[in-house]
Amino acid sequence: MDKVKIKLEYPLRYAALNALWNSISSSFGLCGWFADSISVEGNRYVFSWNGNEQAAKLMQIKQNECIRFQWEEDKGTDYFFEMRITMIELTGDVVLVISDFAEPADRDDIIMLWNRNIDQLKQRLRL
Repeated sequence: MDKVKIKLEYPLRYAALNALWNSISSSFGLCGWFADSISVEGNRYVFSWNGNEQAAKLMQIKQNECIRFQWEEDKGTDYFFEMRITMIELTGDVVLVISDFAEPADRDDIIMLWNRNIDQLKQRLRL
């Protein structure tokens, strides 16, 4: 079954760009809000949650802009998950845009998972 694309936008009005970038682009930054632990070997990241591991390949990284991963199980497809930082020109506010793919039946669960993760990220950033 084909996966559907999910695009979520999270306004992080007062987020410091450097702190947000470090939180989404480094293994240290991703620990605690995205995964329990992360090991990195080259462009292969192994994310761990409650002892369950899932590996992903770092597909793209643009400093202070975006980071894109592809789960190993999605190799050979166009599926990925991405965290992109955008700025609203008029206000200068920061927005974190999440792109992900999920089975249609899992769509709502994935959205709830991202919402919970972003709430943890906001706490970490003290927003």
